[in-house]
This record gives sequence, structure tokens and C-alpha cells, in this order.
Amino acid sequence: MKDFKDKVAVITGGASGVGRSLAFALGCRGARIVIGDVDREAMEAVSRDLEAEGIEARVAHCDVTALASLQALADTAEEAFGAIDLVFANAGIGAGESGAMWDYSEKDWQWCMNVNVWGVINSIRAFMPRLVARNQPAHFVITGSGNGAMVIYPDAPIYTATKAAVHAITENLHFQVQAAQSPVKVSALFPGPHVVETGLFNSGRVRPEALKKEIEGNESGITSVDDMKRMAAEYGIELKTTHPDEVAEMAVKGLEQDAFWLLATTPETEQKIRDRAEMILSRKTPEPPMVGG
Repeated sequence: MKDFKDKVAVITGGASGVGRSLAFALGCRGARIVIGDVDREAMEAVSRDLEAEGIEARVAHCDVTALASLQALADTAEEAFGAIDLVFANAGIGAGESGAMWDYSEKDWQWCMNVNVWGVINSIRAFMPRLVARNQPAHFVITGSGNGAMVIYPDAPIYTATKAAVHAITENLHFQVQAAQSPVKVSALFPGPHVVETGLFNSGRVRPEALKKEIEGNESGITSVDDMKRMAAEYGIELKTTHPDEVAEMAVKGLEQDAFWLLATTPETEQKIRDRAEMILSRKTPEPPMVGG
């Protein structure tokens, strides 16, 4: 997709972080934007900011854990702008788990699976039938993570498990649209190459009432990227970060090439991927990679 002018892009989790940056990157290229999110304060802010930039947009409340909510978002997009050209299944959270996996709250597992995995499944169910039936070039982009898809970091097992599942779903969706000879392209977006400066560590602000726990906040003690930097510094690690705008620009350039892998790496992260592949092939006992590469 070389030209985004007048294309209709739907972005879940689009009021902040990578989703917000995607909205502006595409909107500045002439796309018409539809954002779905559950964070009402962030929704109000992004709506004002998009309007200030002269970007045509609609911002609607959307809970990706509910199929009906995503179907309503699709209806909103089509009623406002016509046929949908790009869908970004981008909404995601971190449960903030810490300590032994066997001690985690069931509510943390449920919440993270509901948003990160079922959010993607529901997005596929809500949007793919429309894209496929239209039979025109379109993109369906799923935001994953190298943590789970490529390497296994040991500090957030719930998040890691969800993103491993998300990537398996993404590749299978890619295979299926290929087999159907559909003009719809599927892409896997991996924010990075460093830890991305988003509100992922403060996901508790949007935790639903039914899944709240007695302990508020992240049990890891990390509620921001700055917290993560300070904690890394205590171990003598300088944690590099990536701004969401950089991720969005990388993603858009990849979409212009119809790329499946929307992925930026460093020599360190590429080595971690090679090490993991070699560990599997040589049957070596796994050793945890270090965060920050």
C-alpha cells in the first residue's frame, strides 16, 4: 500500500502509545482514522490533538474483550468513512505480575488473556469478514511482542504467554489469507527495537472492576518506563528506550512494502533470536536472556 490518502484505518488501543502514534503517522499521510479505546481520558486528548492537526478522525469507546464492541467500532468506521482499508489490532495490557508463577492471581491471567489474546481473536472476527468480502487490497496488522514471539523473558510470564499466542494466531491468519488468495495482507508489528515508552506498565488504570484485586497497582513495582530504567540501573544496566513515533514510522514504511514482519532490531536482539534458535536445535537447557538489548 504505497498511498494512504483517503484510506480508512481502524486502530484499537489507539488513544495512547503506539496506537496513538500510528493514528498520527497515517493521518498525516491523508488517512482517515477511527480509534477504539477504553481509556476515556486518553480518548478525549487524542481526539483534540487529531482535530488540531486537521486529521479526519472518529474516537469511540471500544472494549476489545467484547466482540459486539468491536463490531460496533467497525460499523462506526464504515458509517463515517465507508469501506475499511487498514485494521490495527493493537490494544494490549501488562498485568504487572511478579514473583512465582504459581502464586499469580487468576484475575491477572484472565485480564491479560482477555485483552491480549481474545482482543486479537475478536478483532479478527469483527473485521476480517468485512475485509475479505470486499476483495480489495487491505491490511490487517496485529501488534505482538518479541517477548513471547521470539525470545522468552522470565519477568512477565503472563504477558509473554499471551504474546506467544498472539504471534501464532498472526502467522496462521497470514497463511489462511494466502491460501484463500485474498488481497488482504496480514502483518506482525513488533514495537521496538528497545523498550517502548508507552503506558503498558501502568495498565492498571484501565483494569475492569470485575478483575480488580485487593492489591492495587503492579506487584512488580514498575508502573512506568522510568521505573524500569531505575530498576535496571540498580543492576548496572543502561536501559535504552524507543519512542512510539519511531515504531509507527517503521510500521508505515513496512506497510508500504506489504511486509509481514514490521520489526526493528539491534545486533543484540538479533543475537538473542539466534541464540534461542540454536538452543532449540542443539537441545540446550534454556537460559534466560537479559532485558535491555
